[in-house]
Amino acid sequence: MNCLQVNKYLSKINSKFLEKMKISVFLVCFLPQTNMENRPHTTVILAMSADGKIADFNRSPARFGSLNDKLHLEKQIASADAVLFGANTLRAYGTTMIISESILLQQRTKVNNHPQPVHIVISPSANLNPDIKFFQQPVRRWLLTTSVGASAWEKSSAFDQILVFETPTGEIDILAVVKYLASVQINRLAILGGGELVASFLELDLIDEIWLTICPLILGGNNAPSPVGRKGFLSALTPKLQLLEVSTVEQEVFLHYGIIHQSEVNLKSQIV
Repeated sequence: MNCLQVNKYLSKINSKFLEKMKISVFLVCFLPQTNMENRPHTTVILAMSADGKIADFNRSPARFGSLNDKLHLEKQIASADAVLFGANTLRAYGTTMIISESILLQQRTKVNNHPQPVHIVISPSANLNPDIKFFQQPVRRWLLTTSVGASAWEKSSAFDQILVFETPTGEIDILAVVKYLASVQINRLAILGGGELVASFLELDLIDEIWLTICPLILGGNNAPSPVGRKGFLSALTPKLQLLEVSTVEQEVFLHYGIIHQSEVNLKSQIV
């Protein structure tokens, strides 16, 4: 299916339905698979066990972080214009992490920010339970999905915006997503999991920083998820990190890494 064929297909979607549901449909057929300047500064924030697992083999909600880790996560969310998380993460918890510390809320309102960043759930199918607590939380909710997923929420006003960014093969176009977010003043994006979402951004070189909290427990398990999912990277092609900061608070270790983008690697090789 070429661009013209896909556009003809999308044009068949009921425009009144799209307007009513605040759904925006976008199609970007060919974008270079490289790091982009016109995108949000993107930070991943995750807590993991000492053996590198973000949940147990049942993928139960990871509640092993301490109150110190919770405050750390809140600080990172408070500095973001939007937070992004996958549907499996939302299904596991049933809620999203909101800012509750009064100092952080005051800091946001002082600079004319909304008390809470936009909370964006990404899901091709948009198969979500409308009765979970997430839909009662005091946040602006956006859904990032496909045209098929958007149709599932035709009769609901649960989301403030439903965004459809599709490739010709019907997948969510991540490059188009970040370009759009930048165009609507989402300058800082926080990714809260899970591993599949983190991997998709890493593969496109779209992550700038990673915060990892190492918690004092071992989960083990071949099927327990790690911070980065999907197929993984060959050692010769793995994303490179630079340690920016490390601190220990009681029994937890907080690691702050910067991503060395491929463009930086290429520049260094040219200089050498």
